[in-house]
Parts: sequence; C-alpha cells; structure tokens
Amino acid sequence: MDFAAEEQAVGLRRAGPTVLRMVVGARLRKLREASGISADQAGYEIRGSASKISRMELGRVGFKERDVADLLTLYGVTDPDEREALVELARAASVPGWWQRYHDIVPPWFEPYLGLEQGASVIRCYEVQVVPALLQTEDYARAVIRLTHPRASEEEIERRVALRRERQRILTRDDPARLWAVLDEAVLRRPFGGREVMRDQLRHLIDVCALRNVTVQVLPFGAGGHGALGGPITLLRFEEADLPDVVYLEQLTTAHYPDRRADVDHYTDIMNRLVVDADSPPKSLDTLRRLLAED
Repeated sequence: MDFAAEEQAVGLRRAGPTVLRMVVGARLRKLREASGISADQAGYEIRGSASKISRMELGRVGFKERDVADLLTLYGVTDPDEREALVELARAASVPGWWQRYHDIVPPWFEPYLGLEQGASVIRCYEVQVVPALLQTEDYARAVIRLTHPRASEEEIERRVALRRERQRILTRDDPARLWAVLDEAVLRRPFGGREVMRDQLRHLIDVCALRNVTVQVLPFGAGGHGALGGPITLLRFEEADLPDVVYLEQLTTAHYPDRRADVDHYTDIMNRLVVDADSPPKSLDTLRRLLAED
C-alpha cells in the first residue's frame, strides 16, 4: 500500500465503525456491479441471500472476513494489497466505537447517528428548540436532559452529559469536523436552566464562533415563515466520495433517516434556504452579544 493509501486508511479507521461499514459496503457494491454479478449470485457465494448482500452494501451489518474474501475472489480482485486493504477495513468496522460504553443510555435508533456524526466531515443543522448538542455547555445540557428525561437519576444525567462532552471533541480534534448551525431565535430566548446558565451558554456560543470550523447563524423572528416547519434537521457529509449525504430527523422517542435521493435533495434545499434567510454570521454574532448584554 502506498503512503497516500495508507494515510487514507488511517483516516477511515478514525472515522469509526459505522462509516467504515458504509465505505466497505460501497466498495463491494462497485466491485460487484463492475464484474456484472447479481446480488443473488453474490449471496449464494457467501451462503446467504440477495437481501444479505444489500444490507452489507448499505453498511447496515458487520462483515465476516471470510465473506469479504470470498466476494473479492468472486469479483475477480486478485491483487494481494487491494484485497488486504479492504479486508483490514472490514476488520476495523467490527471494532466497537467509543460510544458503546454508553450503551445503557443510548437507544437503538440513536446509536447509528453517533457513528455517523463521529465520521462526518461536515455537519449542517437547524434547531428550533434547543442549542445543538455539539455546542451545549455542561450546565445547559443538564437542564435539557433533566427536562427530556425527568425520571433519570443524577448518575444517569451525568453520564448523558459526559456522552455529550465526548461528542463535542470532533470540533477540536486535529482534523475537526465542520459545523454549520442555524438557530431559530427562539433557541436563544428560551432560558434552559435559568438566567445564569443561559448567559454562560450565550458566552460559549460567542466563543465557538471564533473557531474556523464552526459557523453559527440566527434565524430571527422577523424572517417570517420558512421551509423547516417540521422541526430540527441535521445533514451529514463525508469525505469518502462513495458515501451519500445522510439526513437525520430526531423526534422525542425515535429518529428518521430519509435516504431516497429526492428526500436528501429536498432537505438539502431547505438547509440552503435557511442559510440564506438567516442573519449573516457577523450579524448573528452581534445578536448573541446583544442578548448577553441584556439584563
């Protein structure tokens, strides 16, 4: 493996198992299609079915090294370095992500998002109720968590805060994710945790605006109606060219991941219009400072 390929492999492993599964699946799909082999034929080769091949190619299941090796043989991949590189990625995709330590508080519908978030290169979001989790202070996060999990013990609350804090590291690591957040003005006027907690949160938003990889825009009440009337939206983009953008729509007790191309394009268009309708980043920063100065 050459130096560039090795660097890419290291970067992919750092992305975590969720994104790695998607990468391996996408590469297996391209190899299968290039060889003119049907999903039924591929499934038979690994003692499975076409539906198993589909799940593998979408990155929704883990990989057995034997299955990957057999598929590579079927697809005519004989180069030892190419085979080993993909098998190694498949092996890494089976290693649990750090968020597995929080399996007791992470619902099944949220676990895939954590993996996607950690592997994303660009995160675009719109929030109408609360400050995005990646930008929350600990005290603000505690206030939100207590409201959304009223029966949680103090120990559980602190574990949820710790999870949120670990998620935020993607913004300050060596290769930070790019975050572009549009906040409805209501987010800034709803004082979760009381006046002082909210003031600290506003200070934190002002501070993170200084990061080159973070952009915050405020959608003022005066902007009127907009296309995101259904609630918060998150769009995730990945460096790997084979991976499609992911739309994440979170609700109270579940989440939806629209994956039809038309749906992804629709939500991308909505985010683009929100960016246009919202105040510019400099004007939004002025708004944050003005709200902090208010008594």
